Amino acid sequence: MQVELRFFATFREAVGSKIIERDFDDDVTVGEVLESLEAEFDGLSGSLLDGDGNIRPQLSVLKNGREVLHMKGIATELEAGDRLSVFPPVAGG
Repeated sequence: MQVELRFFATFREAVGSKIIERDFDDDVTVGEVLESLEAEFDGLSGSLLDGDGNIRPQLSVLKNGREVLHMKGIATELEAGDRLSVFPPVAGG
């Protein structure tokens, strides 16, 4: 199944594009997608998941505009046509 992946700020630079599409198995989870992205893109390695396989603090990962931490976190399942957006930590003042 195909999933649209969107990246912002420094993550967009690491991937080289704002939007990419990838094919995954039908039962893929957010955690598995993030793990595959870290393996595919050197600039994302270690940036998405912590040592325990959880989403790093201060990251925002949205499935179709809804924060996955308010769903099932890394166990959130994806379906064909879903959009996963990944935002790095934001600082400012």
